[in-house]
Amino acid sequence: MFFLDMKRLLYLLVFVLLLGSCSQYQRVVRGDDLNAKYKLAENLYKAGKYKKALRLFEQVVPQYRGKPQAERVMYYYADTYYQLEDFYLSGYQFERFAKSYPKSQKAEEALYKGAKSYYYLSPRYSLDQEETTKAIEKLQIFINTYPESEKLKEANSLVAELRYKKEKKAYEVAKQYHHREDYKVAISAFDNYLIDYPGSPFREKVLYYKLESEYLLAIGSYESLVKERLEVAQGYYNNYKKYYKTKGEHLEEANEVGEDIKKRLEQYK
Repeated sequence: MFFLDMKRLLYLLVFVLLLGSCSQYQRVVRGDDLNAKYKLAENLYKAGKYKKALRLFEQVVPQYRGKPQAERVMYYYADTYYQLEDFYLSGYQFERFAKSYPKSQKAEEALYKGAKSYYYLSPRYSLDQEETTKAIEKLQIFINTYPESEKLKEANSLVAELRYKKEKKAYEVAKQYHHREDYKVAISAFDNYLIDYPGSPFREKVLYYKLESEYLLAIGSYESLVKERLEVAQGYYNNYKKYYKTKGEHLEEANEVGEDIKKRLEQYK
């Protein structure tokens, strides 16, 4: 019975403390004491209570602009959005901070977190990649601004990941034209891809599907166009073999297409 009463008393004390804490928070939120708002916001931020801290920072930030405390307040404000994973606003606020306080001890960290906010906004490869392009640009600005940063290796890794995503998107778009049997458009798309991404990990696939597109276009053409298009396809085959003579995911298929092109062209001799 004694232990049961003690347990109830403990729960009651916790409830009272929480109630008092909530009451204090509400008083500060509704009050006019700017210093109290700022102190409580900072304490809540450091305690990881970001939602409550944000409500106070939103009230405090406009009042501190131009004051000595503004730098500290603005950083906390931006990082609160970051911790809450509101990356649109954290990216924007960190950029503002980095531009407003370029000599701040937090400038490097702010620029990196701002760029990483855009990284988190990048969607999966199958969707529009406008945000991915923006993220690459922001990370590149960080890399160029702080080439000696401890975050440089991670930043370069994020850029490589984002570029891969863009390359995969462009490759899949080009391949869709091929699968739809729109071979002329597919060939043009593959050509543009090789110009835009010369070192792409999808290069071998692109060279193969470009060859196959031209080959299928040739054998499905009017007789007057077949020979000319087969010769173009043969050139694509030779180009594929130049880079993937002994090893390639599509090497066996490419050799079969190349052999058939050779047999068909022999009929015109």
